[in-house]
Amino acid sequence: MKIIDLNKKIWQWVLLIFISFIWGASFILMKRGLESFNEFQLGTLRIFFASIFLLPLLFRRLKKFKKKYIKGILIIGFIGNLFPALLFAIAQTQINSSLAGMLNTGFPIFTLIIGSLFFGLKAEKNKILGVVLGLIGSVGIVLFSSSDFSEGNIYYAFFIILAMIFYAISINVIKYKMPDIDGVTITVFSFIIIGPVAGISLLFSDFSPALATPDFFENLIYVALLALGGSAISVTLFYLLMDYVDVIFASLTTYFISIFAVFWGLFDGENINFLQFLFLGLIFFGIFMVNKKNKRK
Repeated sequence: MKIIDLNKKIWQWVLLIFISFIWGASFILMKRGLESFNEFQLGTLRIFFASIFLLPLLFRRLKKFKKKYIKGILIIGFIGNLFPALLFAIAQTQINSSLAGMLNTGFPIFTLIIGSLFFGLKAEKNKILGVVLGLIGSVGIVLFSSSDFSEGNIYYAFFIILAMIFYAISINVIKYKMPDIDGVTITVFSFIIIGPVAGISLLFSDFSPALATPDFFENLIYVALLALGGSAISVTLFYLLMDYVDVIFASLTTYFISIFAVFWGLFDGENINFLQFLFLGLIFFGIFMVNKKNKRK
């Protein structure tokens, strides 16, 4: 008897929340990694370690790879994984992990917009209303985070927004351009392609400042955990979930990620103001509208 059946809605929600829990810890792990490594080193180490963790899965899936997948795999590897890893690392040099997690909630909004414009995703009235409310909420979170943007580093929030756009492109490519290949295979091949790129770039990086930091080995472990949980495991499970749900449902992970990110941020002593919580609530209402089904006449 099959215990976990992802064809059932309850197990889809369980997997979605589990993925969000793992991904939610990524922001605090990035914060720790940046105590020793610069943003470029953090992003590339994350991808390089993740590719090593996924390497054992490669040999069983070689037969599933076809030439027609190359373009899609390249898009998913670079735009869906490597570039966002670097963009998030850059952003968190100036903004805290809680805010980074809340800004992550723009993912479903961009997924809907890009899916509607370029991939034929139908946008109903309630979805459009949800998009508008979500955008207002995301902008409000940024504008009322003055404590984080005291020196003009508000612009670093746009690195996360750009990462969300890249994620949205990637998830739509997976769902609409690669429907005949499973999520685990997509994960393995996308990381196998970008892993060597990250590894070669690390050869030209100066690690002497990182080695001089007092907690170098501890922070290196945090980066390894980030690669294992925040990339290898979570991305694999996320792409697996994509085999059973639509892009809007899958993108809901970021709403739960924001909750876990805020929790980890509060645990680490970060401050969250009341207005940010209000706008976060507006985003949740927006995503409720996005996923609300119209009643048939």
